[in-house]
Amino acid sequence: MAAKQILTVAEMAAADRAAVAAGTPALELMSRAGAAVVGAVVCRYPPCETLVLCGPGDNGGDGYVIARLLADQGWPVRVAAAAPPRSASAKAMADQWAGVTLDLDAELEAELFIDALFGAGLSGPLTGDAARVIQQINGSPERVVAVDVPSGLPGDTGQPQGVCGRAALTVTFHARKPAHVLEPGRGRCGEVIVADIGLAPSETTLFENGPDLWAARFPWPTAASHKHARGRLVVVSGPAWSTGAARLAARGGLRIGAGVVTVLSPGEALATNAAHLEAIMLRPFETEAELEALATEVDAAVIGPAAGVSETTLMNVLALARTGAALVLDADAITVFQQDPEELFSVLDRDDVLTPHPGEFDRLFPGVLAGETDRITATRRAAELADAVVLLKGPDTVVAAPDGRAAVALNGSPWLATAGSGDVLAGFIGGLIAQGMDSFEAACAATWIHAEAAHAHGPGLIAEDLPGLTPGVLRTLYVAR
Repeated sequence: MAAKQILTVAEMAAADRAAVAAGTPALELMSRAGAAVVGAVVCRYPPCETLVLCGPGDNGGDGYVIARLLADQGWPVRVAAAAPPRSASAKAMADQWAGVTLDLDAELEAELFIDALFGAGLSGPLTGDAARVIQQINGSPERVVAVDVPSGLPGDTGQPQGVCGRAALTVTFHARKPAHVLEPGRGRCGEVIVADIGLAPSETTLFENGPDLWAARFPWPTAASHKHARGRLVVVSGPAWSTGAARLAARGGLRIGAGVVTVLSPGEALATNAAHLEAIMLRPFETEAELEALATEVDAAVIGPAAGVSETTLMNVLALARTGAALVLDADAITVFQQDPEELFSVLDRDDVLTPHPGEFDRLFPGVLAGETDRITATRRAAELADAVVLLKGPDTVVAAPDGRAAVALNGSPWLATAGSGDVLAGFIGGLIAQGMDSFEAACAATWIHAEAAHAHGPGLIAEDLPGLTPGVLRTLYVAR
């Protein structure tokens, strides 16, 4: 199955134009869109007093189709119009509506509201009666169905510009837009249904992060596989009093399939690590030269979890960068370069991965997150600056590669808000890269598996649980391959 695309407003408009140019009338596309919304509504709600809020554009045209089709099924339906239709298609659909049409400034009451005022292309804040009505129905979002996006939500950013709708159900068409996947817009959409209205696949480099994106290239072992063929991963331990994070990363790497995982440990931490490791190997080092020698023949290296924000960590990162191993840099290995990000960028390769949370992101890419319109654009910009894969953590985790590919996670779990979960994620990424997976796809797969493991456990999850939950997620992927 093809990866699910996320389209900008401009890309969606281009897909519509291409369909019309290829011979599908605009009215037919509008009819399909309205019918898709009706199909979703009748599956979820019993017939009830329904008010369809129609704007002057094509989103309003969809609304007139919805009102007509629901009325044809016996639903008690009225329309409230914000203004006369502007587009030819919307006007044609309004002319086919024979029921009651109210002005938007009337007293509007209903059991179910269908918000077809403004779609993803809205470029300014809601005003006047439109803002008033949206504020009114926001008090009962469980009674609201949005067409394309809740009115007031810009499709490309997911950042409300003022009054913005809320819905229990949003039906969009052809593909999700950034507003459906980025917070806070994502939380205002409720359940999102992507309806197929017969458009051809679009050209884009932005995708939903799910197995459709990377499962075909997941590194499953074969009958001929042996442990060294399955990849060699090293994880650098912190000092004696900060060793647990590295072990969490190492266990993550081992559970996700890396054949040989080794914790490289300062001598002072050797005994502590040895007391807690079994299948994971252990090697001591004292200097960055010794670290470089130990990592020369490995496939991937993780450094940063509880490493310490120190000159030692900085020198260790530079030593690993000289080995040719793909690097996964997390936490302290990111923060230690905040005074001179270019020093880090100068040694990174395109198969290296940075895994910052927003605070760490700002330290390494100051002003980028605040200066861009959305997290996708900011993460892409960071990947370009670093010339490496960047994973920006959050409920809407974004992964971007320097070649422009990007993916947004839809399966984030609140149970991952616990100390150490990011260390396991770093290990997952390193383990997949060690097995030969493309670094961008490894970061995407690791993010998805990480969240699925958290969902499998639910309340009470701690980071130590995550590696042990991974086999269940992997089995599901393996059976479905």
